Amino acid sequence: QVQLVESGGGLVQAGGSLRLSCAASGRTFSSYTMGWFRQAPGKEREFVAAISWRGGTTYYADSVKGRFTISRDTTLYLQMNSLKPEDTAVYYCAADSGPIVLRPGPWDYWGQGTQVTVSS
Repeated sequence: QVQLVESGGGLVQAGGSLRLSCAASGRTFSSYTMGWFRQAPGKEREFVAAISWRGGTTYYADSVKGRFTISRDTTLYLQMNSLKPEDTAVYYCAADSGPIVLRPGPWDYWGQGTQVTVSS
């Protein structure tokens, strides 16, 4: 069992930065693939970024590539730079015991989400 708690969301102006964190508890956190997803009002949850359990492999959605960076140690992070109003969403941390999958359905565990709002 893995419990996930996100933090670091907030209100920022376009062009600004935020760093999201996801604290995980559970014996085998270090062996899980970790990811970030987001969901804007009226839209489906979408993939943002993911990192392998060893941290050597990362994937990014085209919409955030070059602006966002996912990393992990004992905590999962998402550094978000050059934020745009279209990045406004609730951001969710997720964990999975399998390989990286770029859609939300197969992921095993989810946090409660943290709101990110980017003003223009």
